Amino acid sequence: MFLSVFDMFKVGIGPSSSHTMGPMVAAARFLDKMRAAPFQCAGVKGSLHGSLAFTGIGHATDRATILGLAGFMPDTYDHEQAEKVMQQIRDTHTLTPDGLPPLAFNPKEDLLFDFGPNLPGHANGMILMATDSQGDTILQETYYSIGGGFVMTEAELAAGRNTDEGDPVPYPFKSAAEMLQMCETSGKTIAEMKKANEIARKGETDMSAGVKRIWQVMNDCIERGMTTDGILPGGLNVKRRAKGIRDALIAERGTNLQAPHKINDWMSLYAMAVNEENAAGGQVVTAPTNGAAGVVPAVIRYYLDHYPGASEDRVEDFLLTAAAIGGLVKFNASISGAEAGCQAEVGSAAAMGAAGLCAVMGGTPQQIENAAEIALEHHLGMTCDPVKGLVQVPCIERNGLGAIKAVSAASLAMRGDGTHLVPLDACIETMRQTGADMMDKYKETSLGGLAVNVPNC
Repeated sequence: MFLSVFDMFKVGIGPSSSHTMGPMVAAARFLDKMRAAPFQCAGVKGSLHGSLAFTGIGHATDRATILGLAGFMPDTYDHEQAEKVMQQIRDTHTLTPDGLPPLAFNPKEDLLFDFGPNLPGHANGMILMATDSQGDTILQETYYSIGGGFVMTEAELAAGRNTDEGDPVPYPFKSAAEMLQMCETSGKTIAEMKKANEIARKGETDMSAGVKRIWQVMNDCIERGMTTDGILPGGLNVKRRAKGIRDALIAERGTNLQAPHKINDWMSLYAMAVNEENAAGGQVVTAPTNGAAGVVPAVIRYYLDHYPGASEDRVEDFLLTAAAIGGLVKFNASISGAEAGCQAEVGSAAAMGAAGLCAVMGGTPQQIENAAEIALEHHLGMTCDPVKGLVQVPCIERNGLGAIKAVSAASLAMRGDGTHLVPLDACIETMRQTGADMMDKYKETSLGGLAVNVPNC
């Protein structure tokens, strides 16, 4: 099993990796399929299913799909240009992607929200169709946005392409137990094994430069979130809070008798800054998803700004270790809120953050595995019930608490020798089973929980 650090941490846009980035990527893939087709396409249509339908408006799924069909991609997204193109599409009912003739497309009629049963492969399903000049379907593909910006066609998902493909790697662990055994026999840390795997696939130069960019985008997102105020879009009138919290914390510096728990406010601040940017549609890094994008960067900032002897040179080890844990969760369970609830998003992110922090604090592989298990275990059963389908309530604060749990889990693991009762593998399998048993209304449909008990207008 190999999932690259650049698969777990992808530069993209908010508010959702599965509901915004994924559909945009799927639409762009469909353009490639149309370009390769042996016949002339004259129009395009589509339908959104399952969670993509039920919370699609709040997640801007329709807009992301349309922009994907216009040729936009998450990692190179330009907001101003996107706004101009969207207006052109509304005015002309035409898409003009590169390499294809003008395509008839009416946003109000040709992209449907289907609130019927889920498509069979995943809760996040979408169907895209190309039509000829008579309006008949001549090309069709079903895509699944399986979490974290990962996209699979129906055939790829059935064939197991969501697991791994590519050349062999030196340390192909598929479980935490295998990972720990490889650490013991090789004498390497988790980060060293992960780095060797990355270099085997991508080369050392690309790997190091790519990891640096990941952290730069994460940190820039924190800084933007901490210096921007106002009301978040979507209609809930949620006020940005990160800037006010930061200003208050800075004003309180140097005062006597500060409560020790104030450090929790700093951790929450960093995470909330990211998720407010995500809610506003800004540039974020999946970690492993957009809905949980604040946890890992918040823990890194906690380490750099508040941990004695911290060094930015260790951020690479942090992210490599975190990616190794995230890969295990995705491979053996899920990182998709629509598939397994928020335990799969913030729970996974907390496990990744705890593992990364434990690693840079000098933890052994056994302590790192313990830290990840503690963090994930105490998110088991967490539902995904966003109010009005927006990645705002409870998502923004939840990332802050996820970061606090991650730091606490790493600290607790460092107090022991790595031996513990519940293995990480057992915790991951429990999360998978819990997600399978969870009612659909608690899995990113906004049909249960806070979404129906809080007025959302």
